[in-house]
Amino acid sequence: MNSAQVEGAARRAANSQTLDRLARLGMACRGVLYGLIGFLALQIAFGGGSGGKEADKTGALETVAEQPFGTVLLWLMVVGFIALTLWQLSEAIIGRGRTKDRVESASRAVVYGVIVATLLGLLLRGDAGASTDESSKDITGKLMDLPAGQFLVGLIGLGLIALGAYWIHKGWKKKFLQDLRTGEMPPKARQLAEKLGMAGYLARGVIAAVAGVFIVQAAITYDPDKAKGIDSTLRSLAETSAGPWLLGIVAICLLLFAVYCFFEARWHRV
Repeated sequence: MNSAQVEGAARRAANSQTLDRLARLGMACRGVLYGLIGFLALQIAFGGGSGGKEADKTGALETVAEQPFGTVLLWLMVVGFIALTLWQLSEAIIGRGRTKDRVESASRAVVYGVIVATLLGLLLRGDAGASTDESSKDITGKLMDLPAGQFLVGLIGLGLIALGAYWIHKGWKKKFLQDLRTGEMPPKARQLAEKLGMAGYLARGVIAAVAGVFIVQAAITYDPDKAKGIDSTLRSLAETSAGPWLLGIVAICLLLFAVYCFFEARWHRV
């Protein structure tokens, strides 16, 4: 299959009404994930623990699995995140004429693909796989064993910091509204989406930037154990001078972003 055929297939997929509906299901599932991560983080901040669950996608999915009809919910999430993966792949191939947009879509496709793999592991093997903390340390250690690995890890850390800054800027300037069909939204819904999205992107930006700092520290000290996943990054916020209140604020913002994801499921441009 040549590049023209691949692009044609991508366009047909992108214009599919079925994919549109399933991608919106995926956005709602994304909201469930963020909501559970925020809830687990809130427990860590003020409840002294999270029931043994890590505040990341692994802990969130394990929480879903323990609920009544949890297996059914997980299979629905598989369908939704597969649709999101296919949608972002089609966007990466046909794009909007800008390289930046295609790169962002390809990156999201990878993230959603990893979530699909985690879901299938939990459903088929009863194992959601390694937590983000374990994965971060393992990947950092393997990268450091490569030629110029320490430099590469440092670049990844700086990239995460830059991503965090981008998300903070996107939230503060409310640029996320460009992805919504705001003209079709009732005024009150648009105002609420602004507040929810702003809080969510600021929280995501802080988490990404702090995680990036830890990876840079791991590169400088040549110590993979200093790399942290989402759970340890969130817990580190509780260890600052602001105490658990900072983690609590970030957790609440993640919960607000979870609600914003349902606005995306209704009004996002697909």
